[in-house]
Amino acid sequence: MADLLTGKRALIMGVANERSIAWGIAKTFAAEGAELAFSYQGEAFGKRVEPLAASLGSDLLVDMDVTDDAALDAGFAALWQRWDRIDILVHAIAYSDKSELQGRFIDTSRANFKTSLDISCYSFIEVARRAREKMTEGGTMLTMTYGSNRVTPFYNVMGVAKAALEASVRYLANDLGPEGIRVNAISPGPMKTLAGAAIGGARKTYRHTEANAPLRHNATLEAVGGTAAYLASDYGSCTTGEIVTVDSGFHVLGMPQSENL
Repeated sequence: MADLLTGKRALIMGVANERSIAWGIAKTFAAEGAELAFSYQGEAFGKRVEPLAASLGSDLLVDMDVTDDAALDAGFAALWQRWDRIDILVHAIAYSDKSELQGRFIDTSRANFKTSLDISCYSFIEVARRAREKMTEGGTMLTMTYGSNRVTPFYNVMGVAKAALEASVRYLANDLGPEGIRVNAISPGPMKTLAGAAIGGARKTYRHTEANAPLRHNATLEAVGGTAAYLASDYGSCTTGEIVTVDSGFHVLGMPQSENL
């Protein structure tokens, strides 16, 4: 297949490098014919994203600080100067103080709780509000989640932030459904990304899921990208408000495989 998304325009938020989940999605979207725009925050990230975007034929990059309403307004205004319509929004943005992604959840600081919820959850609501204005023919909004339903060591406040994000997906799906806009999240499990590396014990978590998942491997960027393409395409026209798990089946387990007990 090479035309699932032909004629569709997608804003990709959250590319940090070639190992980012957002990058895996962007590559698949480009292969399926989508026209892409990328957001970044600050000059340093812009320099990283520019050559990656160019490799997919995109020169549309906009600076967006998701913690600043004025910056978001300016970023979307710049986007609308080039595009009069958008079909797909991909939000792959999350943040928490690395020092608090270890130890115990009970030691979470008030300041980092607010920051984590703001960037990892509320930012999706803010960008969804702005993107929907130009989803004049309906569209798809996607975000990324993990670790919200069960306790994951070292994930701490991020698990709480992702639980709030998943609830937001459901409420946004209900609000925007009458406008023909679908809202879903993808939950890929642990992956070797820049963001994932910030989590304490990340390597142990990755090895544990790889050894115990029914398929005996972790999710790949290609698998996540393919799932995103399905959700954004016409094949996903009746899917909204869902948390789609792409973790090689790890989420179905009640305990490790017998050989790992």
